[in-house]
Amino acid sequence: MTGEGVRRETRDVRRALGAEFRLTSHSSRLTISRLAKPALFALCLVPLGVMVFDALTGRLAAEPIKDLTHRTGTWGITCITATLAITPLRRVTGWNRLQSYRRMLGLFGFFYIATHFLVYLVLDQFFDWHTIVKDIAKRPYITVGFTGLLLMVPLAVTSTRGWARRLGRRWVPLHALIYVTALAGIVHFTWSQKKDITRPTRYAAVLVVLLGARLVPKGAIGRRGASTRGATSPPDARQAAEEPPPGARRDPRAGSPLVPGGASG
Repeated sequence: MTGEGVRRETRDVRRALGAEFRLTSHSSRLTISRLAKPALFALCLVPLGVMVFDALTGRLAAEPIKDLTHRTGTWGITCITATLAITPLRRVTGWNRLQSYRRMLGLFGFFYIATHFLVYLVLDQFFDWHTIVKDIAKRPYITVGFTGLLLMVPLAVTSTRGWARRLGRRWVPLHALIYVTALAGIVHFTWSQKKDITRPTRYAAVLVVLLGARLVPKGAIGRRGASTRGATSPPDARQAAEEPPPGARRDPRAGSPLVPGGASG
């Protein structure tokens, strides 16, 4: 075999190995992507499982109802905060797949907040409607918290693709209420604490950062991240990749926190 034949055969082997590597890499990414959502779902159920286990085994605090109320409320705010963090993270990392997790996180936030209220309704007040109405009307932190819960109901109900199509452009401003809900939850958390407000202050700081990130122009963070990573694709190509095909309808849910994202937070 001549030297030219050897070089040609070497190039063919390299191409074949490169193609096989790309195929394997793509297959691995698809596998991880498929497993990520079930893993996140299971992870969001862990706090509930821990609470049930602690309740059944007597591991709750000295005031068990207060402990359950605190835990469910904390996890509700945590899930809502995580929901709001998805868009900034997607802009920074460029990983659009993150969008598909927002609906799940938002709905888990609603689930834990609703459970938080049910603990108060059933275990704390035992359906004493007179006292419940009185508390909502006269105790400011309960008033704010109940308002936040009510605002989450239409967000959870309209989080599906069908509702997004029905509401059209009205869907996005409606789901912007998630920020009002998050603020109401943090105010409720803060006012319910008699002394130590360290944790609600941390949530408030994170919310301020996330709100600030929403005020940054959509392309600014992405351009900065691309320059840091040394992206070489031309701006026109990136813009074309982000734009929908001619004649296609833009999804009104894009950029909204409680978004189905291909699968209500």
